[in-house]
Amino acid sequence: MYIGILGSGQVAQTIGAKLLEKRHSVMLSSRNIDAVKDKGQWGKLQSAREWKDEQEKKGYDAYVSDFQEAAAHGELIFNCTAGAGSLEAIKSAGEENFSGKILIDLANPLDFSKGMPPTLSVSNTTSLGEQIQAALPGTKVVKTLNTVSAMIMVKPGLVRGKHDLFMAGNDETSKEWVKKNVLMGWFGWKSIIDLGDISSARGTEMYLPLWLRLMGALNTSNFNIKVVKGST
Repeated sequence: MYIGILGSGQVAQTIGAKLLEKRHSVMLSSRNIDAVKDKGQWGKLQSAREWKDEQEKKGYDAYVSDFQEAAAHGELIFNCTAGAGSLEAIKSAGEENFSGKILIDLANPLDFSKGMPPTLSVSNTTSLGEQIQAALPGTKVVKTLNTVSAMIMVKPGLVRGKHDLFMAGNDETSKEWVKKNVLMGWFGWKSIIDLGDISSARGTEMYLPLWLRLMGALNTSNFNIKVVKGST
């Protein structure tokens, strides 16, 4: 399958590598494909071009270009941009390149302008997922994977025992396809809770402040939660 990924950061590179392992054709995208990202105490992240070259050496069908080319390349599209820049990236990619397709939105509206911990740029009455759906009325937006770290997204077995992933979106057929093929088939998730329409993205995005506090308390990003239903 031809897959376009908006973004070239840690999440994009991790998702892209997993999709290439599944023998899909993957195109990452960036405003500057040669930019090396400084992650502070976590070191530096290779550029999009370096990622592509590394994947090509493995024999994979990897590409890198701008947002417009990536959206056009994909029969399926992932939004792996930083939430603060998602709407701008989507606008620059061109609405016509998303029309009729499924867009899996992984982004969170984190605002780092006042340092750590970040706040949310949108919450309560709307969500980034809803804003993306409004910007792309001809596209089926599915919000999922945004409540776990990049490695857990594609390798949920790193967390022992049963744990849950969430999803939201307006189109039931698209959600079922994403659940069966992407989340369970390609990434190996076993328990996925459908929260409802795209407005449910408010809940998963607003979980991020707690997720960040848990990461600090646990001193790892390799964790997740399990929803336990009590008796009625």
